[in-house]
Amino acid sequence: MLISLIVPCYNEEEALPFLYDALCDVRKQLDSYDFEFIFINDGSRDRTSDVIRGLKEKDDDVKYVFFSRNFGKESAMYAGLEKAKGDYVAIMDADMQDPPSLIPEMVKALENDEADIVAARRVTREGEPKIRSFFARKFYKLINRMCEVEIADGARDFRLMKRIVVDAIIAVSERQRFSKGIFAWVGFRTKWLEHKNVERVAGETKWSFWKLFKYAVDGIVSFTVAPLRLATYAGFTSAFAGFIYMIYYFIRAIILRIYNEVPGYPSLLCFILFIGGLILMALGVLGEYIGRTFIEVKRRPVYIAAEEDKSEE
Repeated sequence: MLISLIVPCYNEEEALPFLYDALCDVRKQLDSYDFEFIFINDGSRDRTSDVIRGLKEKDDDVKYVFFSRNFGKESAMYAGLEKAKGDYVAIMDADMQDPPSLIPEMVKALENDEADIVAARRVTREGEPKIRSFFARKFYKLINRMCEVEIADGARDFRLMKRIVVDAIIAVSERQRFSKGIFAWVGFRTKWLEHKNVERVAGETKWSFWKLFKYAVDGIVSFTVAPLRLATYAGFTSAFAGFIYMIYYFIRAIILRIYNEVPGYPSLLCFILFIGGLILMALGVLGEYIGRTFIEVKRRPVYIAAEEDKSEE
């Protein structure tokens, strides 16, 4: 049987030698299996390409795809899944925050037919900035309330999957991908392996707070229309409140004969700003969905490969 290990890489020249050594140790432990190490270079600006080519020269199990530019981790994972031929396929980060030492345990679980997917889940966020941890937890609570599928808090992209699962994920052909949601949406039996947070072995994180925020918005917009419903409810509530306010002043002026000597400019201004804010919010939410529809309709490729290894197909 063949095991494919997919490693998306972006500026990981320092970490790759450590990861490769760890993967070789895993290959020795699972010597009854054949392996392929698939490195996806996502438009790196350092010497990542040279490091990968060097690994290929000394190891025929190494395969690679180099993107023409930076398309993002989601595209890199999709490219790896398309290229992988294994009966079991794993996705893992290059920075060693996804412990390769878990792979033998994952393989054993699939061998025993305990699950179709064995996925890693962090139970602690030690070493991570507190504000990032706070917003991450809130994101998982929010998206799980909105979505029909459940995304586990602390879930990593690191997982080992059977071939049937990989084929199902590839069949989800959307361009704007949110893999954590796709993994949950396709279903199948999942076993979680919990582990503590692991620091990067080398280099610096590529995920800024702003990038994580945009990723969170992508996840919410990709898997729920709840924000559209929220905008509808807010508009209905605002209109209803305006109607009640109108009745109140009608009764006050026509029936009770109470008039304001001074025109109510402050209250009028507050209501205009309030209603205007609701309208802009609704338009912004609607724009997110229209924008994603626009991108999907154009059907541009998820990635463009500038170079691939010359291994025989």
